[in-house]
Amino acid sequence: MRDYELVIIVTPEIDETATAEVVEKVKSWITEVGGSIESFEEWGRQKLAYLIRKNKEGQYYLFNLKLEPSAVVNLERNFRLQESILRFLIINRED
Repeated sequence: MRDYELVIIVTPEIDETATAEVVEKVKSWITEVGGSIESFEEWGRQKLAYLIRKNKEGQYYLFNLKLEPSAVVNLERNFRLQESILRFLIINRED
């Protein structure tokens, strides 16, 4: 298991309950592939550096994870299929 950081940007167009559902769905995807969430932070609504799908803002979330390297591919596929996630970034944290 390796340490990873995941940042997702959720579209601001959906309401709070739908945003909470997206975050819970991401958490369930992580546990389904055998990973664990070490910590979770809600960074809130931030201005984007450039327009993404006609959005000027996004809701940012940070996850610190433990995953097998082979599970990252499955997570990325799920993120691409979820329309409410504007962008995501998974990086390997090597201490």
